[in-house]
Formats: sequence, C-alpha cells, structure tokens
Amino acid sequence: MDDAVENPEAEGPAGGWGSLKSIVRIYGDNRSRPAALEVLARQNKPKGVMCVSCAWPKPKNYHPFEFCENGAKATLSDLTSARCGPDFWQDHTVKALRGWSDHDLEQTGRITHPLRYDAATDRYVETSWEDAFAAIGARLKSLSPDEVVFYSSGHACLEASYLYALFARAFGTNNLPQSSNMCHETTSVALKRVIGSPVGTIVWDDLEKADAFFFFGQNPGTNSPRFLHPLQEAKQRGARIVTFNPVIEQGLVSFVNPQNPTDMLTGRETVISDEYLQVQAGGDIAAMLGLCKVVVEADDRALASGGARVLDVDFIAQHTTGFTAFLARIRDTSWSDIERESGLSEAALRRAGEIYVQAERVIGVYGMGLTQHSHGSLNIEMLVNLLLMRGNIGREGAGCCPVRGHSNVQGQRTVGIAEKAKLVPMDRLKSLFEFDPPDHDGMAIVDAVKALMQGRVKAFLSLGGNLVRAVPEQEEMERAWAAQDLTVMVSTKLNRSHLFPGREAFILPCLSRLERDEQAGGVQVVTTEDSFSNISASIGKATPASPHLKSELAIVTGLARATLKPNPRLEWDKWTGDYGLVRDLIEQTYPQDFRDYNARMFEAGGFYRGNGAHCRIWKTEEKKAVFTAPDRLNALSFSDAQGRYRLLTMRSNDQFNTTIYGYSDRFRGIEGTRNVVLMSSEDIAAAGLREGQVVTLVSDFEDGRDRQLPGLEIRAHTLPRGTIAAYYPECNVLISIDHHDVMSGTPASKSIPVRVQV
Repeated sequence: MDDAVENPEAEGPAGGWGSLKSIVRIYGDNRSRPAALEVLARQNKPKGVMCVSCAWPKPKNYHPFEFCENGAKATLSDLTSARCGPDFWQDHTVKALRGWSDHDLEQTGRITHPLRYDAATDRYVETSWEDAFAAIGARLKSLSPDEVVFYSSGHACLEASYLYALFARAFGTNNLPQSSNMCHETTSVALKRVIGSPVGTIVWDDLEKADAFFFFGQNPGTNSPRFLHPLQEAKQRGARIVTFNPVIEQGLVSFVNPQNPTDMLTGRETVISDEYLQVQAGGDIAAMLGLCKVVVEADDRALASGGARVLDVDFIAQHTTGFTAFLARIRDTSWSDIERESGLSEAALRRAGEIYVQAERVIGVYGMGLTQHSHGSLNIEMLVNLLLMRGNIGREGAGCCPVRGHSNVQGQRTVGIAEKAKLVPMDRLKSLFEFDPPDHDGMAIVDAVKALMQGRVKAFLSLGGNLVRAVPEQEEMERAWAAQDLTVMVSTKLNRSHLFPGREAFILPCLSRLERDEQAGGVQVVTTEDSFSNISASIGKATPASPHLKSELAIVTGLARATLKPNPRLEWDKWTGDYGLVRDLIEQTYPQDFRDYNARMFEAGGFYRGNGAHCRIWKTEEKKAVFTAPDRLNALSFSDAQGRYRLLTMRSNDQFNTTIYGYSDRFRGIEGTRNVVLMSSEDIAAAGLREGQVVTLVSDFEDGRDRQLPGLEIRAHTLPRGTIAAYYPECNVLISIDHHDVMSGTPASKSIPVRVQV
C-alpha cells in the first residue's frame, strides 16, 4: 500500500474495549471458574504462573495486568467448569463425534479420568492409571524403537520435556518431532546456518532502544498481543515501524492500550505502522532485496559525495563473509523484477528503505509469514542479509526477533526434544544414566507423517497437541493414524485426534500448568523458556479440574517405568517427587545454559541462558555471519498460472493454533463462521465470481492427488491480486506433505497453489 494504511474490515483497533468484551464473552462461554480471575492477576509475574498461550517474554518491570486477550482466553479455557467425564461417552460414540466441530469438542470441557478406547462399543471407557501404564508399556515393548514416535506440542514444561526426551532415548529412538517442525523449524535451520544461533538474538532491553522495527509476516494483535505495549512505547519515543504482510493485521495498524485509563475513556489510538506494504504471498525475498538495494544506492551516493558510509563496512569486514557475491546480486537485480515478484511499487519500497537507512538500530521481527514457504529458509536468510548490512545484529537495540507460538516450544528444543542426534549431548546422557543413546537421526514431522502413511510407524505418543488436525494430508492422516497399533495422547480436552484411535488407544488427562501440582515432595514448580531465551519459574495454584489428573511429568515417568528395563540411574519415582532434582539433571546435561538453575529460576523476567550471536560470537562453519546471495526472488515452488491463486492460511482472533475458542474474528469483520475464503474485489470480478457465492478450493499442487475443501463463502477483502486467504486448520486438507520448506521440512502453509471451483 502506497498510502496510509487503513483496515476497512476491522471493527476497531487492537486492544481497547473490543479486547475486554472478547475476554468477557469467553469467560461466559467457558463457564470459567472464579479462580481464573486470581490466576490472571498472577500471570507472567515473579512467583506467579507463566501463560499457557504464546512464548512472548515476561518483562522485569511488569504491568498490573501482565496478560493479553489471547492469553486470557487460554487461561479461561483451561479453567472452565465444564467436564468431560466417563459419563460423556455413554451418549456419544467416537464415530458420531467426527461430525462435531473443533469448537464443539473444545466446549465439552476438561477430561477428568484416564480413558481407554473400546472398539466393541466405539467409545472411550474409564481405566485406571496403573492399567493404562501397564498396557501401554506392554505394547511398546513389542515394537521396534524406530516404529514409535514421541511427539511433543511445545506446551509441556522444561522438566517434563527433558524426561520425555530421556524416556525416548532410553527406549532407543530419536523419533522426537515437535510442533516447531510445523512453524519455526525454518528459523532453527536458517538462522543456525547464517549466524550460528537457532533462535532470535534480541533481549528485552533491545525493544526499548530500537529506532525502527521491520515486521515480516507476523501478527501481534492476535498471536502475541503483549508485544503491542513495547511497540506503543517505541512509537511514543519516536521509533518507526514498517510492516510487510499480505493481510492487513489490525494489531500493526492501531492499538488502544487496555491498561491506560485515558486511552480507554477517550478511545485514543496509537498508530503502529508508519508504512504498511501488502506484499504478495511468497514475495518477501524480492521486497527485502528492494530494501537492500536502497541501502546500496544510499551508500553509493555517500561514497561519491565523501559522506559517512551507510553500509557498516567495518562490521562487514570483521564479522561477515559472502558480502561481495550478495552485493553483485543486488546490483544485477532490476527494480522491474523486484516490483513484479513482490507486488509492491518501487516508490513504496524506497520509502520503507529510507526508514531503514535513517535508523541507527533496527529490529527485524517475523513470524510464520516468512517460515511457512517452500523457500522459507531463504526468506530468513534475506532478513539476516538486510540486518547485517548495517551491523544490526549483536548490538544494543538491534537484532533478529522471530516470535514463537507455544509457550515452551523453544525451551523443549533446548532440553533435548530434537530428532537430530547432533543437537543433543549424547555423551553426557551416557555418562549420567549409563545407557547408549541412539546415534542416528530420528523422524521430523514430515518424515513421521510419510512413515505413518506407509505403515512404518506403529505407535504414536503425543505429549499434548492435536497432530491429526495440525498437519497436511488430513484425510490420509486420519486413516493412517487409526491404523496404528497404539495411540497415546496426553491431553486436557477433547480434540479431533482423539477421534481416530489406534487399535489400542488411550487418553491420559493431565493437569494444566495453572493448577496446583502436588507430589510427594510438596507443591512443585515448573519452568519454561520464552522467545528471548529467558527461563522463568511457574507455580500453579488453581484447584485441579479432577482428583484423577496427573501432571505431565508424572505421566511421562509412569510410562517410562512401565516400558523400560530397570536402570538404577533412571530414578523415575524420585524425580516425580521433586522436580528440583530434574532441574539438577538439566543443569548437568547443559551446564552452560542452566548454570545455578534452581537458584536463578525466580529472577524477574527470567534468567537469560545466553546467545552467541547476541554477543557477535558466530557459531557457523565459517566462524562469521554469512551473507547469502539469493538464487530466486520468490519463496514459491510453483509458477503462477491462469486461474491459480496463492492461498495463505490464517488464524482467527478467536483461536490458538488448532484450538477454536469461538467464531468471532472482529479484526477481519467475520462473525459466526469460519467457512470463508477471502479474495480481493478485483480477483472476484476477474474470475466472474460474486461475493457471498459458495465455492470449493481445489489443490493445484502437481502430484496427481485430489484435494478439495468445499463449502466456503467468498468474502471481499483487502488483499494483493492473486493472493487469497482462508482459515487454518481447515485448509490442511489442501496441503501435500511434499509441499514444504526445502531445508527445514516446515509445511508451506502460507503459499498453497489452489484454484477456485464453483
């Protein structure tokens, strides 16, 4: 967009009364317990409870209410008074429940008892924990380790995650895929290659010192609303914000601070983005190359006039490699090619580039709008190129900021949930526990899904999550999931994955992090890691939803005891009674990251485990940061064709990943339904369609498979030509398991080739 951004579809600014009304509605819909209000008051504060939603950091100087709309919805949902007990199954078969929506399954409430699937009646029935563990252990013992997958959703705390990975390796496998495989694995792979760190480089203080923020494919208004507070403060001190996103996301347009009485009473909005550029889906490489071209041209002018250099030549010479080839690529690329591939005008890119040139300290922020493409890794590398040109990595107020989703998705990787053997200190595990960990790589999500479809995976353990609904090839996945010998799901509520039980199937209900976790050693503390690599303690105080629940850690240790041969060094009972002992093990395994773990976990804002790139220590093969000369200008694996659209999947304001809280997406003007496809008015007219028409989306991925999503109503929306949008996870039926980032395997959910069929 070349002019000041407007969002004609939104009902109002992010935050404000709309946010409060939405929280109140969810509170009523979930019949949340009164304790939920007390939990919200303690959320994300020292000696409090860490949010069960996203991984946005917890500031040292916290607000009176340190929760956002999305976090409140997750809390209220966990603390619902609705219960899904054994009696629920007297009236419902598994097959009948397949006709229910994701939202209706969520609304059945908290699961209260361990459940075993009974094929004769097509129902789940109550079982005891002892019988469940024994049956699961017996089945696992009958299988080869590489036939079993240990999946984790990114929610479980560090202590449970460490023991889960230990259990898998003691069993004999590195089949430890995680939800990161579906969202930010591209980050882990690409950042590791070019700066030597698999995670973001900034800390909280950098937010307060940045002169500019450049956003790419990230939506803080829905996915990380607490980010809007530092953005508002940045604007008030004069920082500039530039956004690249195919969709106009209201959180990056304007914000009313719910914690500011004046803002609330007057409706005073903070305009967030100074420039908002609606890049076409998959066009970010060209857009970023355009910004880089502006930097080079400005530096050329400075050289010609004898002025101060725009490029940070000293940093480039001392800390980087590959700049000469990258510079040649910039000079060889024409503005006409950049405009064609990005869908943006040269004038708009020049305005954005000038903001970058004028800012001394810049933070590059991104989300899955960069990672979930066939060449998403190149997207990340291009953002690093842009930052490196002016030394914007490894100094105050500058750096790379990927915004993570699940509350501990980054931390689980830190403590060993990884399918790549080289990422784990196997020698330390061998020394600590006296067994030989497997030295070959395990399966990531794409590998696991393919192996499931081929019948090579016989059992799946899921520590949280809703994997059947979350991955591509949903119809084939449902068939393959149910064909397994064993499915085990650690869950708080019903979801669609429960409705395709294996030959033996168990639902093991767990405590929420918000609830009191009392073991033999007393009330336990757990810890999580946020997007800025800070480790924070969390103490649940709410009364458990049922006396029959176990903690995630206790479930992991119960399964391990029932499955593994006795080993005196694997003290599952002892660790269950005192999570502090598990933290000691984590510190022994990862001494550099977790020094004085138990002593530091209550530090305000969490303790920082460190990041080499933040200190300009480049742990790459070259021992320097790496410039990458892109060999393409878009992140797609397909070409445009007549009638072919680039479909991006999106999340509603009323959902968190596959969890659907309701049917209100007020930032897009969509109420009461999720069965919509958004198209520009120009595309609707050019295709001979009309708004309100019901159509079918058909996959145009060229592999000969028929994939369709019918029953979608066309809605006119402000989008670039050729880019259309619809909701995740419904659109997963359209995605081939082979359509993913070439380096990381992350599904390309932001640029799916489709056609619109009447």
